Amino acid sequence: MTEHLSHLMRAYARQPVSFVRGRGARLWDAQGVEYLDAIAGVAVTSLGHAHPEIAAVIAEQVGMLLHTSNVFRIDWQETLGERLCALTGMQKAFFCNSGAEANEAALKLARLYGHQKGIATPRILVMDNGFHGRTIATLSASGNPAKQAGFAPLLPGFLRVPYNDIDAVRCLAGQSPDIVAVLIEPVQGEGGIRVASTDYLRELRMLCDRQGWLLMLDEIQAGMGRTGAWFGYQHAGIVPDVITLAKALGNGFPIGACLARGAVADLFAPGQHGSTFGGNPLACRVACTVLDIMARDGLPMRAAVLGERLLAGLRKALVAHPGVRAVRGLGLMVGIELDRDCKALVGRALTEQRLLITVTRDTTIRLLPPLICNEVQIDEIVRRVAHLLTHGSDRELPACGVVAQTALTA
Repeated sequence: MTEHLSHLMRAYARQPVSFVRGRGARLWDAQGVEYLDAIAGVAVTSLGHAHPEIAAVIAEQVGMLLHTSNVFRIDWQETLGERLCALTGMQKAFFCNSGAEANEAALKLARLYGHQKGIATPRILVMDNGFHGRTIATLSASGNPAKQAGFAPLLPGFLRVPYNDIDAVRCLAGQSPDIVAVLIEPVQGEGGIRVASTDYLRELRMLCDRQGWLLMLDEIQAGMGRTGAWFGYQHAGIVPDVITLAKALGNGFPIGACLARGAVADLFAPGQHGSTFGGNPLACRVACTVLDIMARDGLPMRAAVLGERLLAGLRKALVAHPGVRAVRGLGLMVGIELDRDCKALVGRALTEQRLLITVTRDTTIRLLPPLICNEVQIDEIVRRVAHLLTHGSDRELPACGVVAQTALTA
């Protein structure tokens, strides 16, 4: 094949394969080769590819109405807002097009909240290794220096602490009177599939209550059933003040949401925030259909059951592997941490195992299979990952003699 001259910016390290068709957890390239999808478009297509009900709704709504703008009432938006608030315990919703935009809305709410309290320079507490998007504000809130490199000056107003460390949060609470909110992922996806403990989230909730801070949960990757509950924070039995959603909410159709309750539910006044395309009839109808299917088919609970099977299978298959440092996760959000850079495994998984994976933080294989996978497909993911790690190229994945640790971090 001759090298193709692309006119696309080099923002992505793309693999040399193009998919032309999908069905459920399977994909086919232009040559008709079948692949097993273990990343679901990075936690997006949780209902799988080409879901017939989603396809039918899109086709019907496209023939009726796509866009009117938020100058007018949008009935599907009202319906979706009501349903998401009922699921989350929130009171109001703002719709946009992506996770970064949802987090932007949350950050603006936090600053408005601070200004209303008379704080001239409100600060937001964020976590090491967190990831909240690629706009300047959400990049500034993120804790990944590699992604921030080259984009200085970043925005001020963020204080960073270690993840899952309540003592570090308490320490800052006594030092900075300008903190107004905490922004945290219940499971750090880009951060290497690290799970916040239930005790940590509960104590964080109590601390926010005592300090008058907003607890803002970024559920963009962990939400919508992936962790075995509708939302990751629900494992801890708490209710945040602000929740951000995107990814699986539209099963591939772009939509994001910022949900709020209490003091910040009605903080935005007309003209203070907006989105041209956000919450259009098509996006909101698709999201309502996603909620219908997830509830009808019990997919959050199914993710819990399949996640246990995936973790148990990986532990058993990799227990003797010298390069595996940890196998951890929650529901169908699983990470395999290795003792070296393993980015090359993404391409090898495609060519050698016909398997889609990603690598995050350079050393962690991230698995995010569709929630509609069956048991055979989960077992097949285990088999292909194990074969990839135990029969790979010595040059790209050399032996190192590190003792394996296959503990679930939760």
